[in-house]
Amino acid sequence: MQTAQSAPVSATEILLSDGVILLGAAVLFVILFRRFGLGAVLGYLVAGALVGPQGLGLVGGGESKLAIAEIGIVLLLFLVGLELHPARLWRLKRDIFALGLAQVVLCGCVLTAIIFYFTGFSWGAAIALGLPLALSSTAQVLPGLKSSGRINSPFGEKVFSILLFQDLSIVPLITIVAALSRNPADAGGPPGWMMAGYTVAAIAGLVLAGRFILRPLLALVGRLGERELFVTVGLFTVLASAALMHSLHLSTALGAFVAGVMLADSPYRHEIEADVEPFRSILLGLFFLAVGMVLDLRAVADNPLFVLSMAIMLVATKAAIITGLARLFGMDWRPALGAGLLLSQGGEFGFVLFAQAQGALLIAPQAASLFSAIVTFSMATTPFLMLFARKFEFAQPKNGSDLPDPDEAPRGTAIIVGYGRFGQTVAQMLMGHGFGVVLIDKKPAQIEVSSRFDMKVYYGDGTRIDLLHRAGADEARLIAFCIDDPSLDSHMLQPIANAFPQAALMVRAFDRRQVLALQDMDLAGVVREVYESAICMGVQAMQSLGVSNEEVEEVERQYRANDGQRMALQIEHGTLLAAKDLMFRPGQAMRLLSRGDGDKA
Repeated sequence: MQTAQSAPVSATEILLSDGVILLGAAVLFVILFRRFGLGAVLGYLVAGALVGPQGLGLVGGGESKLAIAEIGIVLLLFLVGLELHPARLWRLKRDIFALGLAQVVLCGCVLTAIIFYFTGFSWGAAIALGLPLALSSTAQVLPGLKSSGRINSPFGEKVFSILLFQDLSIVPLITIVAALSRNPADAGGPPGWMMAGYTVAAIAGLVLAGRFILRPLLALVGRLGERELFVTVGLFTVLASAALMHSLHLSTALGAFVAGVMLADSPYRHEIEADVEPFRSILLGLFFLAVGMVLDLRAVADNPLFVLSMAIMLVATKAAIITGLARLFGMDWRPALGAGLLLSQGGEFGFVLFAQAQGALLIAPQAASLFSAIVTFSMATTPFLMLFARKFEFAQPKNGSDLPDPDEAPRGTAIIVGYGRFGQTVAQMLMGHGFGVVLIDKKPAQIEVSSRFDMKVYYGDGTRIDLLHRAGADEARLIAFCIDDPSLDSHMLQPIANAFPQAALMVRAFDRRQVLALQDMDLAGVVREVYESAICMGVQAMQSLGVSNEEVEEVERQYRANDGQRMALQIEHGTLLAAKDLMFRPGQAMRLLSRGDGDKA
C-alpha cells in the first residue's frame, strides 16, 4: 500500500508550485530591473536562470515551458499584423524583401565564416550555427516599438521590415538545415520546393479564411455584444492559424501574422487587440523565463571566455552590418546606427534552429547549449543598447543642422509638443493672452512651413525627457501634447509627469480608446481631437434639415450628457462596450429626447 509520503505529486500541485515560484521570481526581478532602468526582459531572464534547474533547482521542465511560451511570440506577431493594412505592407515591400533579405544573407554568411575559421567547426555545423544567429529577437524589439508607437515611424518601419523578413526566412533556414542533415531519419522529409509551396498555399488559405469566415463570424459576435466571445474568437484565430502552419512544418508566427493582417481593416480590430494583449504579455514573460531556465550554466561556467567573446562578436558584427545596410537604403547614419544596435542581438528562433541542427546530427548537444547561451547573453545586452538606440533614432535628418535646437529656446510658461493643425490653435490662443510658449515638432517640413509665417518651432521628439529639459520644462507650468499619436499612453507620460511635477499635462486624444489608456494619469485635460468639430457639424446638419433651434440645442445637450456618462462608465469598467444603451440609435433618438424634455420639466 502506498504511503502518503510516497504518493505521486499531481499535475495540479506541480502547476501551482511552479506557477507561484516563477511568477514570484518574475515580479521581484522585473520590478528590480525596471527600477534600475534595465528593462523587463533582462529581469525575466535572470529570474528564470536563478530558479531553473541550473540555478537553485526550484522549478524544472524548462524545455516544455519554452514550447508553451512560444505562443507568446505567435500572439505578438498577430497583434503586429492587426496594425498593418495590406496596402501598407505593399508600400514596405522594398524594405522587407530587399533590406531584409540583404541583412539575413550578409549577417548569416559573415557569422558562418567567423564560426568556421575561429572555432574549428565543420562547414555544415558552422552554417547550422551561423545562419540562425543572423535573426534578431522579435520578442524584445517589437513590443518596445509597438508600445511607444514608433512602429509607424520611418525608423520603426525599417526595423519592422527587417524583423518580418527574418520571420519569413525561418522556412528556408529550416530547409537548409534539413538538406545538410546527417540523420537518416530526415531523409524522408519534404524537399525545399515543397515547403515553399506549402507556405504559399497556407498563406492563401489564411487570406480566404479571413475574408469569408472570420469577418462574418466577427460581425455575428459584434451583434451579440458578448465580450467573452471576442476573447474566444481572437484566441481561436491565433491558435488556428498557428496550428495550420505548424502542421506543415512552417513558421507558426508567420501564420499568426498573416491572420492579423487579414483583420487589420476590420471594425472589430481594436476589440480583438485589447482582448488578446493580456495573453501576449503573460506568455511572452513566460517565454523569457523559460529561456533563462534552459540556459546551461555549467556549459557557460566551463567556457566563460568563449561565450562572452562570441556574444560580443555577435552583437558587434550585426550592429556594424545592419548599420551599413541601413545607410545604403537611405537612412542617415545616426538612425542607421540606432537600428543596428536595436537588432544586434540573437533571436528566440535561434533556440528552435539549434535544436533542429542537433537533431540533424550537425552539432553536439554541448554546442547547442553553448550557442544558446551566446544568444541569451546577446539578448541580455539589448536593454542597454536600446538606451543608445533611442538617442540615435530621433537624430536630425539631412541638413538638420539648419533646424532650431530646443537649447536655443527662451524659457516659456507653456510647451506645445506638436505644431500641426491642432497645436497651432492651442498655441495661438495662449500667445493671444500673452503667455510665453515654446513650440516643438519633429517634422522638418512642418518647421520649415511654420518659419514662413515667422513662427519659431524647435526640432525634436517632445516625448523625450532629456529634450524637454533642454526646452525649459523644469520652469514651465504647462506641457500640452498636441501630437497625432494614438499610442501615447500613461506608460509614456508618467515618467514625464514625475520629471516635471510642477507642470500641468494636457493630451490630445485620438479616440475613446486613448482616453481609456490615459485613465491612470492625473492630467489637467484630455481632449478628443474631433469631438467638438463633429458636434458642430451635427448641429449644422440638423439645422440644414429644418430642425428648430430649440430641438437642436436639446439634442446637443442630451448627446453631451450621454457621451459624458458613457465615458465615465467605460473608464470605470475598462471596456468600450460599457453603457451601449446610452447611444442614440435609429428609432431611439426621439424617445431619448422626450426623456430629456421630461427631465427638464
